[in-house]
Amino acid sequence: MNKTYSISELAGEFDITTRTIRFYEEKGYLCPKRAGTRRIYTPADRTSLRLILRGKRLGLTLDETADMIKMYGSPRGNQKQLEKFIVRIGEKRVELEQKQKDLEVMLSDLSNVEAKCHVALANVVNSN
Repeated sequence: MNKTYSISELAGEFDITTRTIRFYEEKGYLCPKRAGTRRIYTPADRTSLRLILRGKRLGLTLDETADMIKMYGSPRGNQKQLEKFIVRIGEKRVELEQKQKDLEVMLSDLSNVEAKCHVALANVVNSN
């Protein structure tokens, strides 16, 4: 018999709220079985949740992550999923590297303006 999980077990394991899990359900990313009002999650649901959270950490949209999850279990194995994931990782890396450069320029500009402000302040204090 496959292990099953409650919503609170998954929330605790992944350090997220039950509301977050219900949100992913509403969007159709998780499909637990029901026993009355109790949600019963399968190992596949757990894996999907893990992949959703990983995608989020990597900056992927929910739709991008969902596309990857849908590719699991394809007849050719995970080749297509992995190839697509590698491309997306490369795109994300380029995007983040550009943001990093932009932040470095902004930090440099802030330092320059701050230094000029200190000089101007010193001139004001010395002229009084």
